[in-house]
Parts: sequence; C-alpha cells; structure tokens
Amino acid sequence: MAKPPKLHLDRFVPYRLSVLSNTVSSAIAAAYFLNFGLSIPEWRVMAVLAANPGLSAAEVTARTAMDKVAVSRAVAALLGAGRLRRTTAATDRRRTHLELTTAGTRVYARVVPLALDYERSLMTPLSRRDRATLDRILRVLLGRAVELGPAKTD
Repeated sequence: MAKPPKLHLDRFVPYRLSVLSNTVSSAIAAAYFLNFGLSIPEWRVMAVLAANPGLSAAEVTARTAMDKVAVSRAVAALLGAGRLRRTTAATDRRRTHLELTTAGTRVYARVVPLALDYERSLMTPLSRRDRATLDRILRVLLGRAVELGPAKTD
C-alpha cells in the first residue's frame, strides 16, 4: 500500500487563511467585547445590516458565510440588547426583515473607526501594489471556493 502524501500545515493555504482569520478576529474581539459587549458574530451581523438594512437572517447567513446557528444567536443577542429590530414583511408574513435600531446604529458608528484603524495597522507593511494584489487574490480564491463547493471525499 502506498504511503499517503504528507500535509505540511505551514504551507497549506486553507490552514494559513484560517489561522490568519482567527488571529485577526481574536485580536479585535477583545476590544469589541470590552468596549461594546459585542461578540465577533454580533459585530458581523451589525456590519452586514448597516450596509444592507432589511435582510432576513438567512440572507445575513449567506453574506457572512457564518454558521446558521451563530447568526441566529447573534441576532437573538442583538434583539435582546435593543440593537436590532425585526419586522414582518407585508407581502409574506413568514418572512422577517432585520435592521439596526438607533442604539445599534450608535454602537456601529463607534466600532467602525476601531475596525478601520485595526485594518490600517494590519495593512501597514504592504505597499499599495501588494494591497491591490491581495485584494485580487482574495476575490479570485473566494470565487473559486464558491465554485468548488464542499470538498469531495471518495
């Protein structure tokens, strides 16, 4: 029987992207929680709804690529904290829309400068050209990952 190929995690792109994402999220999660009582999923829900008010929870899930349960918990926490409002669609009583409340909008407006400052600091070592290349690579990889779908097993 042939020996299976060895996986070198330090060169495996999916692993490296995951580590980067987790490291960045953890670094800013403490600030979001300490200053605003927000978890990362709650912040992501707020950010998506600030840009796209009126989405359903399912649409938020699709846009964030987060787990449905994580989105549901984040929405419940934000509703409980008075940072989100849920309304029923007039055309389809089964459909609900989510939007930031005035309190949610105020919190969002306070978090955005922190998020942008962190991003600016993170990107400092990269040249303008590196940033454009990174942006292009991320778009291509995301598109390809969506195209490929779940990994296939034999």
